[in-house]
Amino acid sequence: MAYKIHVIDVKNALQNYIWLIEHQASREVIAIDPTEAHLVQQFCRDHQLTLKQIWLTHWHKDHIGGVPQLIAEQHISVYGPRAELSKIPFIDHPLDDQDQVYFHDLRVDIIAVPGHTLGHIVYFIESLESVFCGDTLFAMGCGRLFEGTAEQMFHSLNRLAALPIQTQVYCTHEYTLSNAEFAITVEPNNLALQQRLDQVRKQRQYSEITLPSSIELELATNPFLRAENLADFTELRQRKDHF
Repeated sequence: MAYKIHVIDVKNALQNYIWLIEHQASREVIAIDPTEAHLVQQFCRDHQLTLKQIWLTHWHKDHIGGVPQLIAEQHISVYGPRAELSKIPFIDHPLDDQDQVYFHDLRVDIIAVPGHTLGHIVYFIESLESVFCGDTLFAMGCGRLFEGTAEQMFHSLNRLAALPIQTQVYCTHEYTLSNAEFAITVEPNNLALQQRLDQVRKQRQYSEITLPSSIELELATNPFLRAENLADFTELRQRKDHF
């Protein structure tokens, strides 16, 4: 395989992950939502990799915090949402919905998913059957509505739910267990959800990463993707906020 996906566990209070995509022939990598620069720099040193691109999904500090230091030492292309340029001034490749970008021969499709923030975007890579979705879609959950409306988030999640079911879902936080414990209160008789909760509990006992998920798994177990209409989704999001 020409590309390899790596993860860095930030081990912070917000349980962030930094995803990296390596082009194996050149040993060049992309860092996605780099929370802390030194972790990316150390990973690249340890694996003899060269950071070439940074992809940002939205402006929150735990997603962009490492960028200024990473770009201070060498020229690295920074991709991110055009709609959030005022909050992420170091983006030099601003992106809009339905844009396409390339990393070597890897084609990346940009999907706008407002809700968590107004300019949030995700990076869908059909050839790798992967979507890097920041804080919009989580394993058995979705992002809080900090800026957008429930209607925007419901529409955004429906766009992600329409991706091919084999698509691997790379979100940015290890929220899976708490999301599963909420989801089971919504659908206590969902067998797939019961089994997934058991599995996730075992994984987290050993501090194992529970990601990536998949669109297929989320369609079967994520209450926010399974909401039948906007009213149901809105009620679920409000319940989760107080769970």
